[in-house]
Amino acid sequence: MPGALSGLKVVDLSRVLAGPLCAQMLADHGADVVKVEQPAGDETRHLGPPFDERGDAAYFAAVNRGKRAITLDLSKAEGRAVLEALLAGADVLVENFLPGTLERWGLGYDDVLSVRHPRLILCSITGFGADGPMGGLPGYDAVLQAMCGLMSINGTPESGPTRVGVPIVDYVTGYNALVGILLALTARQQTGKGQRVDVALFDTALSLLVPHAANWLCSGLTPGRLGSAHPNIAPYDKFRAGDGELFLGIVNDGQFQRFCRRVAREDLMEDPRFQTNAARLQHRDALRKEIERTLVSFAVEDICRDLMQSGVPAGAVNSVPQAFAQPHVAHRQMLVEQGGHRAPGIPVKLSRTPGKPGRPPPRRGQHSEEILTELFGSKGGKR
Repeated sequence: MPGALSGLKVVDLSRVLAGPLCAQMLADHGADVVKVEQPAGDETRHLGPPFDERGDAAYFAAVNRGKRAITLDLSKAEGRAVLEALLAGADVLVENFLPGTLERWGLGYDDVLSVRHPRLILCSITGFGADGPMGGLPGYDAVLQAMCGLMSINGTPESGPTRVGVPIVDYVTGYNALVGILLALTARQQTGKGQRVDVALFDTALSLLVPHAANWLCSGLTPGRLGSAHPNIAPYDKFRAGDGELFLGIVNDGQFQRFCRRVAREDLMEDPRFQTNAARLQHRDALRKEIERTLVSFAVEDICRDLMQSGVPAGAVNSVPQAFAQPHVAHRQMLVEQGGHRAPGIPVKLSRTPGKPGRPPPRRGQHSEEILTELFGSKGGKR
């Protein structure tokens, strides 16, 4: 079956992470994505080691599969003419330039692109949006984590504020961009017109403060760092066991009671300090000591298996290699191996129109001749 987005044509002017990830997800589900790079190329190609056999960083490969690539110098009229030809047949344009860049090139959305290409959807990904007190400033994942409070609630009291170990702001911004594009495509079916999708890392970072922002807005108390623990739930944390560490995700009294029975600590169920979630939160340190004193006699793999089968969420704290070695990874097709390219699989499964990972990430300008021939009908045409 063709992908859900088969026939959709996307021009990807973005670089680094959020925009390329968004465009990759469109490609995974059937869109024809053309990645346009300036002569220097997407800087993510150089963010290594490790590098692949072609000299591109593994980082680049993570968010650019399924695309065709062309190199254009958009600072020159010739390059912009080719871009205009691409846009004439495109449904979506994804870009993450500093605000005002397209306008300087004579390609502003309101006065040019929306007039010439009324069905075009422009997805602009920025750090802070185009206007306001911080409008137009550059934005990077870790800087936004710091500015928007994510670092302040990540880490321990001893560690101080700590960056989340994955570029979570960039990553979720890519998903927000995808959602915005799909919403705009749905609206276009009704109106026949495209629109601008405005996605900012600043907005994404603030939206990630769940439940910390809600807690503060309600209580007035500034959230702090709890390590792996949850501010509203206990026991919901990392614990030591006999041969390693595991995470318990107990969110209600029934799960806590099943846990106590499974580890032969029914006495904890009867202890008034632990009978409700609110009580367990108040006495979380005492509860931690009791749980770790109990788990020391269990092997991580065994107790996690038994707890999960009992309906108690629990999982080993795995390394990245251990995570991908789990048999369920293969079952869920979450490791792609094709043409020497290895990467995480597609996380969204559709029953009638399933996505599939496309061609390996392109070399810089790899498909320039092919794309130019499609646009202008002759090899070595207008550049």
